[in-house]
Amino acid sequence: MDELKIKAVKRDVLGKKNRFLRRQGVTPAHLFGHSLKSQVLQCDTEELKKVVAHAGTTRLVSLKVEGEKEPKNVFVREIQRDALSRQLLHVDFYQVKKGEKMSMDVPIVLVGESPAMKGKGRIMSRGTVVLRIECLPEKVPPQIEVDISVLQDIDQAIHVKDIILDPEIIVRDDPELLVAKVSEIVIKVEEEKPVAEEAVVAEAEGEVKAEGAAEKPTDEAASDKKTADKKAPDKKASDKKE
Repeated sequence: MDELKIKAVKRDVLGKKNRFLRRQGVTPAHLFGHSLKSQVLQCDTEELKKVVAHAGTTRLVSLKVEGEKEPKNVFVREIQRDALSRQLLHVDFYQVKKGEKMSMDVPIVLVGESPAMKGKGRIMSRGTVVLRIECLPEKVPPQIEVDISVLQDIDQAIHVKDIILDPEIIVRDDPELLVAKVSEIVIKVEEEKPVAEEAVVAEAEGEVKAEGAAEKPTDEAASDKKTADKKAPDKKASDKKE
């Protein structure tokens, strides 16, 4: 694999004035690291785009700062872009020592085809998408490829402990952590719960009682009606007097 190289110049422009640099095809950068005094730098935007595209955040880059004799071994630690135009706004470099181990999260990429996925109603479930490793900077892989062709049947899974790496790379994640698994799609259909028979009967009885109460007058109402009938004048007797 070819070594990635980038040149940088020490930067005097700071803060909001950095927008003038970007208009001139220059991207602000920042260099920091263990036991290192941080530096503000600037790089040619087009050259930086190429390096960032190939290096990502897991590939070692040789950074040559103008005025310094030896290049620095760095990783691209952070990339800032404009949300709309995706223009490079700022890049952070992290300096490392080649003889000193470091910890890093490396992306996991699934490769190959799983025979278990050929059936209908199957899904590839993902677990962790990065692996925490510890090793020398020059041993850091740009990505960790996991072959899923070993997944022959439903519910078969690949865990962190199944990943084979260089003996000099130490894995810091839980060995039982899931990486990938073939599962069957389960569609749950909620059925309407049947109303209890007792509830139906009680409801029917309630309706009957309500109807009976509406049709049959109460004792008090009947008594009132009799009193009213006694007080009312006899229509026939009244007609005879007339």
